[in-house]
Amino acid sequence: MEGTTIADRKEMISDYLSKVSGIIANIPIEVIEELVQTLNDAYKEGRQVLLCGNGGSGALASHLACDLQKGVGGFSEKKFRVMALTDAMPLVTAWANDTDYSRIFAEQVRTWGRAGDVLIAISGSGNSPNVIKAVEAANELGMKTIGITGMGGGKLAQIAKMSYIVPSDNMQQIEDVHTVLGHLVFTCVWKENSAGGSCC
Repeated sequence: MEGTTIADRKEMISDYLSKVSGIIANIPIEVIEELVQTLNDAYKEGRQVLLCGNGGSGALASHLACDLQKGVGGFSEKKFRVMALTDAMPLVTAWANDTDYSRIFAEQVRTWGRAGDVLIAISGSGNSPNVIKAVEAANELGMKTIGITGMGGGKLAQIAKMSYIVPSDNMQQIEDVHTVLGHLVFTCVWKENSAGGSCC
């Protein structure tokens, strides 16, 4: 912004990094353990894991699907069945065009999801209608639903069977923490399912 000095910028950078690192340092270990166990069980039982989100959360859904599907199990015969519902853009746009945008994920959940499968729903606000509808559909099917959110949790934290709420109202910082949490959970699942691996 106009009139910003080097000292102002340094203070802003320091404040941002301090807030993000403070939140990360205080993620409850129990939350991480629960997420890791849920994904470990899904992998061992051959369950499907679906992910969804909008914008930056959608990019993270795709990112984590890539990490989990390729990374866990590696080149072994036992693959991790993970898919981001954000990645089928022709399908997303078809559902949005022919019905409405709020149904783009729910209809895919109804297609791919089965009882015992897992849905990871990511929303910084916790109130994205298409993410909420996806969780509602997954709950109806008897899937395990995980909400990753911020800003007090919104409706997502209320309806997901397990959730983690980043204690922040800053969307960029929420997304930073979501990314670290995703990488941390992936690392644990990957190591536990690699030859000689153990969690973190």
